[in-house]
Amino acid sequence: MVQRYFNMNNIVKIISDDIFKVCAELGIKVNKGEIKLEHPADTQFGDYATSLPMGLAKSEHKSPNEIAGSIKARLDKIIDKEIIEKVEIAGAGFINFYLKKEFLIKEAEVLNYELEFKNKLSEVGHGKTLVIDYSAPNIAKPFGIGHLRSTNIGQSLYNLYKILGWNTIGDNHIGDWGTQFGKLIVAIKRLGSAKQNLDDLTIEDLEKLYVKFHKEAETNPELVDEGRDWFSKLENGDKEAKENWQKCIDISFKEYDQVYELLDVKIDEIHGESFYANMLPEIIDGITKKGITKISDGALIIEFDDMPPAMLRKSNGTTTYLTRDMATIKYRKEIWNPDMVIYEVGADQQLHFRQVFKIAELMGWMPKEGLVHVAHGLIRWPTGKFSTRKGDTIHLSDVIDRAMEKAEEIANKSQVSKDLSTEEKKEMIKNVAIGAIKFNDLSSDPKRDIVFDWDQVMSLEGDSGPYLQYTYARCCSVLDKTKIKEQKNINNSAENLNPEELALLKEFYKFEEKIIEAATRFSPSVVAEYLINVARKYNEFYGKHRILDQPEENFRIFLTKTTSSILEIGLKLLGIKPIEKM
Repeated sequence: MVQRYFNMNNIVKIISDDIFKVCAELGIKVNKGEIKLEHPADTQFGDYATSLPMGLAKSEHKSPNEIAGSIKARLDKIIDKEIIEKVEIAGAGFINFYLKKEFLIKEAEVLNYELEFKNKLSEVGHGKTLVIDYSAPNIAKPFGIGHLRSTNIGQSLYNLYKILGWNTIGDNHIGDWGTQFGKLIVAIKRLGSAKQNLDDLTIEDLEKLYVKFHKEAETNPELVDEGRDWFSKLENGDKEAKENWQKCIDISFKEYDQVYELLDVKIDEIHGESFYANMLPEIIDGITKKGITKISDGALIIEFDDMPPAMLRKSNGTTTYLTRDMATIKYRKEIWNPDMVIYEVGADQQLHFRQVFKIAELMGWMPKEGLVHVAHGLIRWPTGKFSTRKGDTIHLSDVIDRAMEKAEEIANKSQVSKDLSTEEKKEMIKNVAIGAIKFNDLSSDPKRDIVFDWDQVMSLEGDSGPYLQYTYARCCSVLDKTKIKEQKNINNSAENLNPEELALLKEFYKFEEKIIEAATRFSPSVVAEYLINVARKYNEFYGKHRILDQPEENFRIFLTKTTSSILEIGLKLLGIKPIEKM
């Protein structure tokens, strides 16, 4: 399991170790993995809680409360009093742990310093290497809203593992090879305008030709066979096929480069499927020699006990998507020797990756726990998923344009924006629009489908990227106005905390574990939800208490700085730009 790559955070480890020690002293047999700690929904029941006694009741032949009482009695004697204020029993065998206010303040002090915080987190993944395969648009198709999930989730996972100290390599596995290019060549030659120069085509023109091909093929199935023939020519190095194919790539990257720049996405490596074309004969030969292939109706396949067969080579001699993915795994193993490879690809590819991972395991290239498919749900219409063949996709550029219009409306109503130069305002509008689009995606668990709803995507209020950016800007405004630049004697404030201040402190200390949890679960939504909670708590505090020119200003500026640090780091992890003035 991927959990083996991560350590528990210090607080959880301290409490878990103490529980394990106490159980051993009491003669209770328990594995460390059984000791689970969680945050109670209501902080009146503690900052951490475990239901372990309930799980032990049957084997120990005692009531959960009796077991909880025995464990608590011994914990009271050994628990770290500098961290834990008290231990209590609640309900039917829950043990609740309350953190000391002074400890909460010390934890918050670390978060005031981004560099120190990053150094602390980098110990988690030190010495480990991750390759993450994400974005991967298909050549000759405009960057659709459907590609956004892989790009956003993948980039955020990249950021999460990077801050945790992993040597992280992003690889953009471009879809630039396959039968669809044979079909596109047929469309260009037979369905395009005779006067049209290939150099003058746009990516939208290529998409229209692809759609036109499939409509024509419904009544003329010979076109499909012709497309297969042209891809066979492409694989065999036919000059005309390669020239047409290369033009499609050049046209496509004009758009993709613009999109990545706008989204502020920078992927380390770009290796299209075509990159692996020369390696395929060796890959097929190696897998065949392993004795796991067979010929079926002229095609080379691999059969499995628990899933349908996979095809390495078609009956006409052309290779498949699976063959190229096998070459990709072998290449990544030889070049980077990763501990883990993450594929951020749609859920509709689950069977494909089960087959790929099984073959890699059989070949000894990667262990099964080192290969992970983060299977994101679709962004779809209420009536079904998008389809380039049917011509009903939504282009990301259209979504961004509409988001820009909404962001400009917000900016025009803002008092602060009036103090910005034209270029500063333009940059702010762009960052708010992109933040809204990204957060709308990242705030949902990757596994869930997202029904495409213009109002939801364009919402710049409530639980949104702009709400987080606005809260960060509010913190910056407060910090800009205060004369206090360095806090001293922060712990003196622990005795006089009001409920809103304590509520903030009880969110701050969770940041490190939320980052680890997000990486472990491959779900940036964990960080997104956490940031919303921090922003809400700060705005509640801000709404009820004056900060400047108060006796408590020193401590309240400290809370503001900590909130600012968390939001800044967290937004960057999600790939969203923090905005100082909004």
